[in-house]
Amino acid sequence: MFRVMLSSPRFSPYRAVSAAVIWFLILAWAASAGAGITANVKTETLPNGLKVLVLENHKAPVATLSVFYKVGSRNEQVGKTGISHLCEHLMFRGTKTLGPEQFSKIIQENGGTDNAFTTADFTDYFEIINARNLDVPIKLEADRMANFDPRGFNAEKAVVMEERRLRTEDNPEDALHEITKAQAYVEYPYHWPVIGWMSDIRHLTLKDALAYHAMYYSPRNSIVVAVGDFNAAEVLKQISEAFGSIKNGPEPPPFTQTEQEQKGERRVMLEHAANLPAFDISYHVPNLRSPDAWAIEIAGEILGDGKSSRLYRDLVINKQMVVDVSVDYDMTSFGPPLFTVSAQMRPGIKAKDVIAEVEKQLAELRDKPVSAEELQKAKNLEQAEFVFGEDSIFQQAMLLGVYQMLGDYRMVDQYIPNIDKVTAADVQRVARRYFVKSNRTVGILVPTGLLPHEAAGGKQGMVR
Repeated sequence: MFRVMLSSPRFSPYRAVSAAVIWFLILAWAASAGAGITANVKTETLPNGLKVLVLENHKAPVATLSVFYKVGSRNEQVGKTGISHLCEHLMFRGTKTLGPEQFSKIIQENGGTDNAFTTADFTDYFEIINARNLDVPIKLEADRMANFDPRGFNAEKAVVMEERRLRTEDNPEDALHEITKAQAYVEYPYHWPVIGWMSDIRHLTLKDALAYHAMYYSPRNSIVVAVGDFNAAEVLKQISEAFGSIKNGPEPPPFTQTEQEQKGERRVMLEHAANLPAFDISYHVPNLRSPDAWAIEIAGEILGDGKSSRLYRDLVINKQMVVDVSVDYDMTSFGPPLFTVSAQMRPGIKAKDVIAEVEKQLAELRDKPVSAEELQKAKNLEQAEFVFGEDSIFQQAMLLGVYQMLGDYRMVDQYIPNIDKVTAADVQRVARRYFVKSNRTVGILVPTGLLPHEAAGGKQGMVR
């Protein structure tokens, strides 16, 4: 299932809801949506190649606009990693018509909020605003697509470098994720982090950013999605008028990179200041283009999603070996994703002992079909999470945009039916195929002392 921030813990308030309530929600979704939310989407492709998706949602007098650019860190070149994320920052540093930070100021003056984020696969800029003022972000987003002219390049690059430093020096878990991924991917550009390597960021220039923007921030490489309390025909017209005259830059090169099958376990050890030891165990798995994705999604729910999952009950509650354990899998990854089990161990507990316990749980999943009750519970939770997510106009826009970039926004409506089709045999089959030692990369964090801010008695800062 699509998750905007994969490194964040999943907040799931509905996990305490009864099975009856969950089924009521799913049935209500099916009854009210018919073919799903996509049946009411209006689409248009402008002459310059820009794809537009518009969906009316009249639950509240608000609207959201998302502009997706089909460029992320996987599109970067060796030596210039981090430029996608840097460009995201620079998009707030002015255009030929607006000064630095004026974009956000105008949005706020019109009662809205705005933000952006970069992933390995794409970059998204979004606003949430009173629906009657939706024309404001439409015009502003068109302006910074067409008139990119950032000021204060060196200052913004310094901000990104500081963000990079905080993520590695002050966040040992993120540093572990980074080094484990770098070991897991040999050829595919998920090898490097979205924020980039420090040495690469340091050498990026304004000329690099302008050329990157000209190539990837073009109408034909973009999708505009609007969801909210408006008239779809009027909003389509506003978007067409604002974006329709924007010219395309140089065509991006075709993406041809692949990752070869892993043939043997890989291990990496990170010695880093940290409060507790930790580990990541990552397996190469397919994305939603494979029919196996749905069974892998259910396997993740069973193993490590929530306090009733197998790993949490075994390692946190019963054996008290770890402080926390989780499973991460993003089936909407554009390239080949990882299925990762992560845990922080209690003091005095050895990584090898916990990893052995994780392997026992995976072996059970490979050797014994899950019960009908446990399978249905996992399906209920996954489907309920999807239904709750679709209640947000922001999440609706995210789903439509991401699935359109994957090939077709109408795939959104196949999520619940595909989850429902998963059988116990499917779960066992994918566990046997993917959750094997020769397909895994293990990263282990070995603490070398307290984090600097805690050793000094301070508090860790937060990076926006």
